[in-house]
Amino acid sequence: MASVNKRPNGRWRARYRDEAGKEHARHFDRKVDAQRWLDEVTASVVTGQYVDPSSGRMTFGQYAAAWADRQVWVPRTLIGHNLAVRSTTFCDMELRKIRPSHVEQWVKRMRDGDPTEQEPRKLAASTIATRFNHVRAVFRAAVRDRQIAADPSANVVLPRQRRRASAMVIPAGDQVGRLVQAGGDRFGVFVALCAFAGLRLGEAAAVQVGDIDFLRRTLHVRRQVQLVDKTRVDIRAPKYGSERDVYLPAELVTMLAEQVSGLGPGGTERWLFERAPGEPYHQNVVTWLWRATRKRAAVTGVRLHDLRHFYASGLIAAGCDVVTVSRALGHASATTTLSIYAHLWPTAEDRTRQAAAGMMSDALRRADSRRTASSG
Repeated sequence: MASVNKRPNGRWRARYRDEAGKEHARHFDRKVDAQRWLDEVTASVVTGQYVDPSSGRMTFGQYAAAWADRQVWVPRTLIGHNLAVRSTTFCDMELRKIRPSHVEQWVKRMRDGDPTEQEPRKLAASTIATRFNHVRAVFRAAVRDRQIAADPSANVVLPRQRRRASAMVIPAGDQVGRLVQAGGDRFGVFVALCAFAGLRLGEAAAVQVGDIDFLRRTLHVRRQVQLVDKTRVDIRAPKYGSERDVYLPAELVTMLAEQVSGLGPGGTERWLFERAPGEPYHQNVVTWLWRATRKRAAVTGVRLHDLRHFYASGLIAAGCDVVTVSRALGHASATTTLSIYAHLWPTAEDRTRQAAAGMMSDALRRADSRRTASSG
């Protein structure tokens, strides 16, 4: 029910009742303004975009915390969410008062650093994008809950990231060899699992003795280690779609056998890499060991995750198709594999040149053979 009536003081009163039966009213000097406001409200109700004017009074931080409590997340996702929320410049503002300009200001401060700090900490474009996605998820949830009418983070421009193909580092074979050797008897095997089986850090840290099938030269990737805080770890299933069997080269199987034999007596659930009895490696331990190994190997600019790129590039160079590579890496789909490594596969032009080169070589060889035979 909606109406526009003239008040005794000469002003126009527009009013309506929402879905809950609550009455809302506003006063205007002109009837046309009152009717326009009422039409806008009616249109928002019809299109399902109506928001109660009293909504959105929670601060962004309060709503983000309440929304996060309802999500089915792994611990590290919650850590990333909280970090992003705390970094905003509008954490203590009411949702309804946040404008796109506030979000833009926050993004710019992440890029340029806090001007109030003596040495402003500037974030990489990829880090900014990650934090922005966490924050935008909160705004979208607020829109769905009809706390706000529109998402203030929509159409906000982020710093440009480097193309994945340009930013990717693929270490050379001799670098990988030096890293494996510099890792020693124990960590060298860890490095080899990342380089020659394509395991992620958390997956390699979670390998148990029983995961290795020495007869079939197969490794079963069934879990990962996630660091919850500085020392506490969480053992959980691998990333979605990443539970898989990895087929190992003979030399890696030999290295794993030597690693297992050096562990001494124990069951199949014993960790292959232990920082203490019964406790697997975690991200902080691996990071420290990796830095020391890289220093001994005199290799710079290579991350541990780049060994996974090395593995993928080797499979592609050997002629493996996208589905095979996707399964070996434990990607959720072949689309994910292509989005990362498409530039490594031969293009149509490459295949055309190779095919033409083969035809040309064969044709000239046959002609030369005939000429040689006729001249003899």
